[in-house]
Amino acid sequence: MTTGDYQPGYGQYGQPGGYPPPYATQTPGGLVRRWFARVIDGIIVGIVAFFLSFITDSLSNYWVTGLFSGLLMFVYFVGLEVATGATPGKKLLGLAVHGPGGTPKPTAKEAAIRNAFTLLPIIPFVGGFLGIIAMIVIAVTISSSPTKQGKHDEFAGGTQVVRS
Repeated sequence: MTTGDYQPGYGQYGQPGGYPPPYATQTPGGLVRRWFARVIDGIIVGIVAFFLSFITDSLSNYWVTGLFSGLLMFVYFVGLEVATGATPGKKLLGLAVHGPGGTPKPTAKEAAIRNAFTLLPIIPFVGGFLGIIAMIVIAVTISSSPTKQGKHDEFAGGTQVVRS
């Protein structure tokens, strides 16, 4: 049977029911696209953190603003990845986070593990530096992986950012 032959019960993708190809055949999200999505999401979280700091009159308190931004970043990524499989930045750039084995979304545990590095800036004095090191390690591991999975995806059991 050739590719153009019709087979009952198979759709345009050649899969039963016409569903899209399985997870392993989806195009992984590249480093640059993921970075831009992270920037968009960072701007959104930064605006919310600014307003929370303003409302609580803690704009001048470095510890509180660091806590707001670090904790908000973590809650933002975990909540949206679990609920929808993507953050607004990822959706805007055509990306989605899949759980291990191709599940459409990561579980709360998987999303928390893959985003735990966003909490590093909360640590007094060295947190910002540790966060930068974590981002470098993640970027290097994404770049060197054929599936574009970073160390944080590996720790989370094999989550993957794919083009949606």
